[in-house]
Amino acid sequence: MGVGSHTDLALSREDARRIDTLATERYAIPSILLMENAAIGLAHIAGEMVSGRGWVLIACGPGNNAGDGLALARHLHNAGLPLWIALGTPPEAYVGDAGANMTIVQRMRMPTLDAHANDAGDRVNDLCRRQGEPALVVDALFGTGLTRPVEGHYERLIETINTLASAGAGVLAVDVPSGLDADAGAALGPCVRATTTATFVAPKIGFFTLQAQACLGDVKVVDIGVPPELLAELGRPIRAGDHHDAPRTPAQPPSPRRGRIV
Repeated sequence: MGVGSHTDLALSREDARRIDTLATERYAIPSILLMENAAIGLAHIAGEMVSGRGWVLIACGPGNNAGDGLALARHLHNAGLPLWIALGTPPEAYVGDAGANMTIVQRMRMPTLDAHANDAGDRVNDLCRRQGEPALVVDALFGTGLTRPVEGHYERLIETINTLASAGAGVLAVDVPSGLDADAGAALGPCVRATTTATFVAPKIGFFTLQAQACLGDVKVVDIGVPPELLAELGRPIRAGDHHDAPRTPAQPPSPRRGRIV
C-alpha cells in the first residue's frame, strides 16, 4: 500500500468513521488490517522524510490514531530506523487494535517514554537533549474524532512538537494534525503544525479552509485498502478553488505557508 490519489472526494468526520465501520461489517475487512495498511503507507512517507538522517520520535495519544503510530513504529524499527515512542497514555490503557500493537511494541522491546503526566513536555525535551534533535516527529496523538480543545499533558506535547518543528524537525501528522477540527478546518486550541499530513482514504472536508493550511503542510492521501465503492458512496465532491475562511482562534493565527494535496 502507499500514497493514493483520491483527491476529488473529501470525507467528514462521520464519513470517515462510517467508512471504517462498513469496510469491516459489509466487506469483512478486519479493522486491524486497515490499521496495518495505514502503517505501511505511513512508513513509506516517514522513510522519505527521514531519508537516512537522524532518529524518529513518535508521539502517541489515547486511541486508534496512536495504534497507527505504534504499528508504524514496528515498520520503522524493522527498516533499521532508530526511534523512540512517547506514550501519552499508560501502556495498559490501550485496547483493541491499538492494544494489540502496544503488545507488539513491548515484546519487541522498542524504546518508550512515559509522557502521560503534566511534565510530559519536559520528559520529551530531556530525551531530545540526550539523543539529539529528532529528524522527524510523528504526531499520532488525536485523529478526526477530536471535537474539543486539547488540554493538560497533551497540550504540553503539542507545544513540544511545534518547538521541535521550529528547531528543524520534520513533522508527520497521522490522518489530521492533532488539535485541528477535521470538519470545520479550524484549530480547536493548541494545534500541531505539520510538515506533511498523511490522511487516510481521502482528504477531510476541513482541509480546504485557509486556517487549516497553516497546520497541514503537504497533504498525502494514503490508501488503506478500503473498497473504492465506499468512497464513491460516502465521499463529497471537492469543487475547484474550494478554500474558504474558517473561524480563527487566538491560539492559532493564520500562516502564509500553504500546503498542497498530492
